[in-house]
Amino acid sequence: MHPDTGRHDTGWGHPEHQGRLPAIVRALEKQTPAFLTAVESRRASPARPEAIALVHPRAHIERVRGYVAQARASGGIVTIAGDTALCAASWDAALAAAGCAVDAVSAVLDGSVRTAFALSRPPGHHATRDRAMGFCLFNNVAIAARSAQREGVDRILIIDWDVHHGNGTQEIFYADDSVYYLSLHQHPWYPGTGLREERGEGRGWGTTLNVPLPAGTTRDEYRVEFLEALNIAFAGFQPELVIVSAGYDGLAGDPLGGFMLEPEDFYDLTASLLDRTGPPAGVVAVLEGGYAPARTGDGVVATLRALAGLPASD
Repeated sequence: MHPDTGRHDTGWGHPEHQGRLPAIVRALEKQTPAFLTAVESRRASPARPEAIALVHPRAHIERVRGYVAQARASGGIVTIAGDTALCAASWDAALAAAGCAVDAVSAVLDGSVRTAFALSRPPGHHATRDRAMGFCLFNNVAIAARSAQREGVDRILIIDWDVHHGNGTQEIFYADDSVYYLSLHQHPWYPGTGLREERGEGRGWGTTLNVPLPAGTTRDEYRVEFLEALNIAFAGFQPELVIVSAGYDGLAGDPLGGFMLEPEDFYDLTASLLDRTGPPAGVVAVLEGGYAPARTGDGVVATLRALAGLPASD
């Protein structure tokens, strides 16, 4: 975590609002001493602009900085791309969010932990190389993946279980055979991408796997699809690192999703992933969506319990 991520103000009524992280923290604080002992909290360092530049061209970075300057000058909220809002503090928040993902990966790579969770906002998986959209300014997961590759990691699997397809992440790695992108998402739904026939291009053909599912997908149906997709991904690709775009808008009742998942399902999804990701490969989860704050908090707790090797409940 980093306190600057909480300063990102999107304005009244926006789904990706400042109440999301406090609700998750409250859920964490309610856990038992055993949980609080097993789950270590660390303060991340903001990403440096050169880390952002591993994914995004300078023109995009400066464009985001310019929007933030407009918000600072106006003293209010600036809306870009129709649905993506920022404020005077959003530059610092965006660097901190990317830094949380980068530091989580670094902690796994240096061996101090095998699993980590980057708790931050704004989210990132809709941000393409040169476009902010879908509440996302910079693509945190992609930046973390490229940072890991600079540290010597050759093969990375990104699993995106947000209810919305991570079009930005897919675009960034679509022709890259060193990064496998797997997404399970609602379709048709925002942003309209993520069809099964989208498998990558050039050297990256076959390292994109999309599993579009209809609104109303049940818990059992989702689990079957998730396990089958994991089997396919791991059969053809042996990752040295797994990064999860961990969205919780697939929970039943989320205002921006239509799946029927419950918090305990995220424990099982995480446990299934860990079963397939043997040492030395580590697993890092990075917060994406989830717009029913209390429910999102429960989903994050369930994920952390699995990542920490704790039982699903005390």
